[in-house]
Parts: sequence; structure tokens; C-alpha cells
Amino acid sequence: MKSSKNTKYTWNLTLLFKTDNDPKIEKELKLVEEKGYNFINKWKNRKDYLTNAETLKQALDEYEKWVRYYGTSGKPGYYFSLRTAQEQNNPELKARDNKVDNFSKKIENDILFFKLNIIKIDPKLQNNFLNYEGLKDYRHFLERAFAKSKYMLSEPEEKILNLKDNVSYGNWVDMVSSLLSKEEREVLLEDRTKKTENFSEILELFDSKNKKVRDSAAKAFNDIINKYVEIAEYELNSVLENKKINDELRKINRPDFARHLNDDIETEIVDTLVNTISKRFNVSKKYYKLKSKLMGIKKLKYHERNVTYGNLNKKYSYEKGIKLIYNAFEKLDKKFADILLNFEKNGQIDVYPKKGKISGAMCFHYLISHPTYVILNYTNKIDDILTISHEFGHAINNELIKEKQNALNFYTPLSTAEVASTFMEDFVFEEILKEADDETKLAIMMSKLNRDISTIFRQIACYKFEQELHQEYRNKGYLSKENIGKLFRKNMESYMGPYVEQSPGSENWWVHWGHIRRFFYNYSYASGLLISKSLQNSVKKDPKFIKKVEEFLSSGSSDSPKNIFKKLGIDITKKEFWEKGIKKIEILLKETEELAKKLKKI
Repeated sequence: MKSSKNTKYTWNLTLLFKTDNDPKIEKELKLVEEKGYNFINKWKNRKDYLTNAETLKQALDEYEKWVRYYGTSGKPGYYFSLRTAQEQNNPELKARDNKVDNFSKKIENDILFFKLNIIKIDPKLQNNFLNYEGLKDYRHFLERAFAKSKYMLSEPEEKILNLKDNVSYGNWVDMVSSLLSKEEREVLLEDRTKKTENFSEILELFDSKNKKVRDSAAKAFNDIINKYVEIAEYELNSVLENKKINDELRKINRPDFARHLNDDIETEIVDTLVNTISKRFNVSKKYYKLKSKLMGIKKLKYHERNVTYGNLNKKYSYEKGIKLIYNAFEKLDKKFADILLNFEKNGQIDVYPKKGKISGAMCFHYLISHPTYVILNYTNKIDDILTISHEFGHAINNELIKEKQNALNFYTPLSTAEVASTFMEDFVFEEILKEADDETKLAIMMSKLNRDISTIFRQIACYKFEQELHQEYRNKGYLSKENIGKLFRKNMESYMGPYVEQSPGSENWWVHWGHIRRFFYNYSYASGLLISKSLQNSVKKDPKFIKKVEEFLSSGSSDSPKNIFKKLGIDITKKEFWEKGIKKIEILLKETEELAKKLKKI
């Protein structure tokens, strides 16, 4: 890794390897290959572990050890994924990363037999294995495997599906994303000059205080989207067809069922979540009504719905931001604060924006034996502090799972993956509010509402759009860009209401929304935030409840989310549970309206 003057603010990847050309990388890859094929060669032709509980325990113990220390690419795979995040445009790193990825895919395919064999264990024997004391640490791993049994194909067929994934799905999606990212347009800037900006920079201008700048950015954005809408039409139809074929091969009837199965959550729970939120779209509509009043306009244009209200120009140095977060974490539990401090000391945070670095923020992890890393693009804004707390929610979640679980349970189902992040974020938000004057407080509260409205109501509107999209495709066999746009506009309007204009061109904004290519991913944002609000409420009522929160955060995939929460006295199958979380949003909205009236803003 290249040295930096600010090594304090960049990753210390020597926890993995000293440099990109460390000779230990090749040695480690050979070790990964050796350990992988030792396991494969030992168990490939054996069937005794499929009928004998003791032998299955032996096989799973060895498999767990392989997953703990080696996996399909070990430390080299993790290292190069981190390095490419730091330097996206470095062709040498991309080549190394791709090479390791190909290496990984071969082992992944060759070891696939083990999971497939377990999945297809005779149903008559499954209960014996689940009730065997020696297998208790692997019980839910087996339960999940058995649940997938009737949807799995033969080993050769599964290998084919795995191998064709890029050409029938990934390359299509990457193509559209890549084409958009390369586009540039001349736009108006804050200083009234015009400049050619790239696609990502144009998106950032939607938050400008200057309406002319926002409108200029929207015109450029729509021009780019319209240029590629026909290509995206073919792309989306292709990935929808691929999904349909996969579902038919697996005899899956509902387009979103595979997502629920993989996320370890019952379809009925997701349906209850979606239906409950859909019936409360009045909350998001009230928010946009308030925002339009505060901005002194009758309607927000589509591209203005997320524009920041008020003055949030107060700057927080990274050190001050970390101190604020540390204090919030320490009040919850000293362990949370210590994890943050250790990441700081060990160089597990990459802080500032750099040329070629990925945008946004992310928490990286691979194997349970590897250090977790957090990447940021810190620019001294209030939102950056919330972003750090969000990503450290994920990091704390990882570290607590490492303490309590085996490597096969080192995983948080997507259905609850955002609970830890939003839980931490909301407590830090309250710390920020404490030191703000009323004007700043109103701006912060509006910003928080904007995030919550998008996380809950927008994401569920998108989920419903996906449901209709897949169903319509399966009915018609092909969808024109006009068909897709009509469905998209209908669902976006359903949660935005009359105070957001469905501006010309906005019907095509599905073109750049990557999440709809991850198929039914979006519900997890809403479920995560609403569950975290329930946990926050319990902690505020009784600070000792934080120990129960730790139980959840350390549980990984050792049980289903439904059962894990049941142990905490929470029933996520009931609509009343989800309504309590929505009520918290309503309370914040009401408090924000009252503050706006107090300040005579509305």
C-alpha cells in the first residue's frame, strides 16, 4: 500500500499484508487452496455424514474451521477488495482482484457439493440431526439448509446457475451503471459559473440552496437518463427474465419469496410490514406538506424532495465528531465506545475523500478471523457524524457476533442487517440536538425526518413497485420503458402525495436505482429502522435493556429474526409492532411542526 502523510486517517492494512506485493499473498493463496481441497477431497465421495449425526458434527467442525480461517479466497481476497475500494481506477489492483475472484469461484463451485448434500438429507433424518446435542451450535445453520431443500437443484445445475450469473445478470447491471457513471454535462454552479460535471457530481447538486442550480442539475440528469432509458429497458427486461427462469427452475411461485428465504424471514412478516407501512403513507405526505411550507412553495419538484432545509453549515472536525459519537456510545454501553476506540487505534478507519476512492461509506468484513474495516468520505458535516455512527453500528454488530458465535453464524440476515446501524445513529442524532440552537435544531430535525421518510416509506413504495414490475413482466413477457415508467410513477406518487410534483422525466428515474436490480432488497431498510426504534424506546424506558440489545447484536444467524426478537419480548409478526415504530416518526414530525410554528416559519 502506498504510504500517506496522514496514516492516522487511512487503513492499516498491515493487519493483513505489508504491501500489494507482499510475497505472503501468494503463499496464503496456496494455503487457502490446500486447505480447501483437503476438505473437498476428504468429504467429496463420502455419504456417511448424511446419515450419522456424529459424523456430520465432525464434517461441520472441519467446515467451520475452513470458513473461519480460509474461505474461498482468505486474506488475499479480502485485502484486494479493500485496496480496490481505496483505488477504484487502479488497473493493476483490479486485475489482482479479478484474478483472486476467479480463484475463489473455482473453490466455491468445487465445495458446493457439501452444502447441497446437507440440504438434501433425508427429511426423515432431519429432526434427528436438529435434536442431536452435539449439533446444537449448528442447529439453525441446518434449519436454514433444510428450509431451502425443495428449492435447490442438482449440483451440476447449481454450478451452471452460479457460473452464468455474470453473463445473464451482473454484466447487464454493470453495463448501465458504468454508462451512467461516464456521462458528463455542463451545469450551473453556486458561483453562477458553468462547469462540466460527472454523473455523481450532478446528483450532489440536487441539494443546492440555489433553485437555479438544482433545476440545471435536474435538466442534465434527465438528459443522461433519457439517453440510456432504451438500453435500460432491454437490461431490466433481461434481468427480469433471468429471475423468472431461476424461479421457475426452483419452482418458486412468488417473485419475492427467494429474497425472504435467503433473508431468513417469513413472507407473512414482510407482507405485514409492507401492508402496515403502505396504509400509513399519510405520514410521508404530511412531511412533504410541511417541507413545501417551510420552503415557501406550493409543491416540491421531484428532484427537490430531498433538498436540505435550513442551515446545516456547522462544521465538525473528524476528532470532534468521533468524540461526540464516543460519548453517545459510552452512555449506552462502555463496550460500544471501546470498540470505536480500538478501531481508531488500530487504523481500521479510512476517513477522508481521495481521488479514486469509492463514494459513500461502508463497513467491510469477510471472515470471522479478519479485522473489520470502515471506510468514510468525511467532509466535516453533521450528516457525516450520523454516517460514522451508522457504519459503526455495523462494526459493533460484527465484533459482538465474533465474541459469541461460530463462523457459520457470522452473518446478519438482511432482514435485520440495518437494525444495529440505525439504532446507533438515532442516539448520536439526539446528542447532536442537545448542543443545537432552535434554528439549527429545526434544520437537523427536518434532515432526520427526510432520512427516516426515505428509509421507511420510499423504500416500501419501491418494494411495491418491484412487486408490480415482476408480476406485470410475467403477465406480458416484455415491458416497454413507458410501461415501467408508468408503474414507477404510480408507486412514487403513492407515498409522496400532492406536495411533490411528478416532474417530466421523473418517470424514468428507475434507470439509475440500483436497488431494484438487487430484487426486493428495499424492505430491509424499513424493517431495520422500525425494529431499531422499538429497541431504542425500550432502552430509554429501562437503560438495563441495553444488555438485551447486546444479546440481539451478538446472535448473528444463530436463530431466525422472529425467534431472536421473541426472546427479547418483541413480536415482529404483528402489525401493532410496526405501527409503534411509525408512531415514533409521527411524534418527531409533530415536534418539528411545533418548533416551526414557534419560530414562525409556517
